[in-house]
Amino acid sequence: MDKERILIVDDNREIVDSLGKLLSFEGYDVLEAYDGMEALNVLEKTRVDLILLDVMMPRLNGLSTLMKIRENCNIPAIILSAKTEESDKVSGLVLGADDYISKPYNPAELIPRVKAQLRRYKAYGGSKPESGGDTIANGGLVLDLKQKIVLAEGMPVKLTATEYRIISLLMEHPGQVFSAEQIYEKVWNEQADFAVENTVMVHIRHIREKIEIDAKNPRYVKVVWGIGYKMEKYSK
Repeated sequence: MDKERILIVDDNREIVDSLGKLLSFEGYDVLEAYDGMEALNVLEKTRVDLILLDVMMPRLNGLSTLMKIRENCNIPAIILSAKTEESDKVSGLVLGADDYISKPYNPAELIPRVKAQLRRYKAYGGSKPESGGDTIANGGLVLDLKQKIVLAEGMPVKLTATEYRIISLLMEHPGQVFSAEQIYEKVWNEQADFAVENTVMVHIRHIREKIEIDAKNPRYVKVVWGIGYKMEKYSK
């Protein structure tokens, strides 16, 4: 069986070297490029299963490279971004990145995210799920309305009926903020009273524990302080 192949693109050779050693130790084949032009040349000649892509690079930066890649290729792409470059993270996701990792990276965070993206990619036969009549895709989450299941990074999530109804409500309205009272009335189909906030909060916590890589730092179900909850919207 062929090893999964990861392309590291960064003009910092020390970062490329350290990432390469880490990923090789985990059993991956590693390819290296030091700017966007080199990365595109590699992709033309070689099968790649995932890209780790820096933003600030000479000749062709990471965001421009990502735009070129997305013209004819949907392999998973993870943006490498300094913590101060919040706008780059947002731009990367909008342009089609599947995830982002802040520099300096933490191996305990990076490896699970790489594995999650590869798992999701393989689960769909080398193609990303699209939102259609029976499914709603948002980043690494897929809601199958017909089978009434949720996939997180390609893996089925065991949800209770109530948890499923909550996440369905949020995924059907990405970016929209719902108060605890609104969630309660729509999901439980009952009039909300003063005690519903804790009830909804507990269910949201359980959902996060099941769908998030890091439940304490969620990517999907976000709190809007003083207002309620929303599903963060990501590109497909």
